[in-house]
Amino acid sequence: MTEPTDAMTEPTSTKTELPPAVEAGSRTAPVLLPVATPARTRAAVAELMRPQRWSALAAFAVMVGSTAVGLLVPPLLGRIVDLAAERGSVDAITATAGLLVAVAVAQGVTAGFGLSLIARLGETTLARLRERFVERALALPLDRVEKAGAGDLTARVTADVSLIAEAVRNALPALGRSVLTIVLTLGAMALLDWRFLLAALLAVPVQAATARWYVTRAIPLYAEQRVAAGAQQQQLLDTIGGSSTVRAFRLEREHTERVAERSRSVVDLTMRGIRLVLGFYSRLHIAEYTGLAAVLVTGYWLVRQGSAGIGTATAAALYFHSLFGPVNAALALLDDAQSATAGLARLVGVTDEPVPPLPDHTARAGGVEVTVRGLGHAYRTGHPVLHDIDLTIGHGERVALVGASGAGKTTLARLVAGIQPPTTGTVLIGGVPPTELGPSTVSLITQETHVFAGPLADDLRLARPDATDDELRAALDRVDALAWAEALPDGLATVVGDGGHRLSGERTQALALARLILADPPLVILDEATAEAGSAGARALEKAVARAIDGRTALIVAHRLSQAATADRIVVMDAGRVVETGTHDELRAARGPYAALWSAWSDARDTGPWPDPETPTRTAPQEPEPKDR
Repeated sequence: MTEPTDAMTEPTSTKTELPPAVEAGSRTAPVLLPVATPARTRAAVAELMRPQRWSALAAFAVMVGSTAVGLLVPPLLGRIVDLAAERGSVDAITATAGLLVAVAVAQGVTAGFGLSLIARLGETTLARLRERFVERALALPLDRVEKAGAGDLTARVTADVSLIAEAVRNALPALGRSVLTIVLTLGAMALLDWRFLLAALLAVPVQAATARWYVTRAIPLYAEQRVAAGAQQQQLLDTIGGSSTVRAFRLEREHTERVAERSRSVVDLTMRGIRLVLGFYSRLHIAEYTGLAAVLVTGYWLVRQGSAGIGTATAAALYFHSLFGPVNAALALLDDAQSATAGLARLVGVTDEPVPPLPDHTARAGGVEVTVRGLGHAYRTGHPVLHDIDLTIGHGERVALVGASGAGKTTLARLVAGIQPPTTGTVLIGGVPPTELGPSTVSLITQETHVFAGPLADDLRLARPDATDDELRAALDRVDALAWAEALPDGLATVVGDGGHRLSGERTQALALARLILADPPLVILDEATAEAGSAGARALEKAVARAIDGRTALIVAHRLSQAATADRIVVMDAGRVVETGTHDELRAARGPYAALWSAWSDARDTGPWPDPETPTRTAPQEPEPKDR
């Protein structure tokens, strides 16, 4: 399946390397991001709302007033019943009806105002939670995110946020109104006659038992649903994102079964939730019938005894009947509340993750020395992928890493970049560990470059927010990208990324190189940054890379030997060890592993047809990082 391109041809290794898309489902289970405890979740919500406590009190006061006004309806209806029973005047009945209209208008106005205050309070709190979540998520070490899997973080920022937003906009306001209505209505029934209140309270034990029965089952169920949804999303990402590898290793059936298994788990949990809700409502109906029967019997008895009038008994019955909606809504909203609470706990779990302290060292521009001593690393205990690596890269030196797939090139590059700490040994950049260096010291460019949605100029300014338009053009010109950038429909103002102008892989990598120039780091790490381009495009990108890294220290994971041949020094890796090092001419003359690679590449280049320049080519199989596990 190997195409004869100027891509490096790698010898077949007896140690087959499985990429993350395959490995995640068969070797290691993801270490999910933490979930906050209920107590911590409540504390986090209180902390978020503390700056708005006066707004919360105002909203509460308005809602209490609105609910109190609405409680005037049953007594007024009871008054009409009494007037009709006593053959009262039409004027009295009309006046009472007029009061009912006034009550309805007043309740509608105050309820609308109160709900608007609650909505503003909820949206502001949700916005602060989102900001904190994004801040923490961006600060998480990349190896921590990789261990959890992109699906876990994606599910939290999409499905969980949607659940919480829905609760803030609908469930919480309705729940607040329902609770207020229940409390004030029971108080109004006590004012009519305390015996009506006692009759109504007969329904409470059944309702409380129902709520307890539901909550104890709902909380773990919905938490399990969120985890299952995250696992399903991760499996879909692994299977679809690694589709080329899945096909290359003939794992279509295995991955289809994994997706089906994750989906069945989600469906089973969803059906359990539906059965739980059906049982919940069945128990609530028993409570309603019990309480209403008790109130009607009490009203009949009090009227017979002469202790209450027909209007009063009617008002009591109407009060209890009006509780059906709020009580059912309050208890039913526990469904949404439990789902939102489970999602909230997952968000708070991320927001509570410690943020690494800002590095206090920044290496000077113009190149920096890199020292690697005794470096070893294992993604899984007992399965090292790097062994005792010793390497020094001088100021401004360009070093290329070459070797068969699985040799450890990407892992070494990631450790030097500080993406994750090594298992053993040390990495020093200018005498300082990479984790203690400022973000402007090291730039890592891989074959997977993201183009953010928005104007092209804004995408470039991610590297330097204060860059002028002339500086943007100079950076693009240095990587031969200015011509096509200015030829876009709106030039540098053209919207690119999702929903905008789509950039080819070659242009996307050129954009990454322009960002590199604007960021101006002393150390650059390129991990197969030209692998996605066709042969002609790769040659153009290699020239752009040479200009972008000029004057900087560079560590290049070379996908093409033509790129390695121009480096100051070549480091050949095999099975996690450095087996050769030297210049291109020295290694060819040594007739070792590099010479064999060069000979294989030369034969493929000389004997095979050149591919279409616009067609991306790869050696088979080539996988996203990290692929040296």
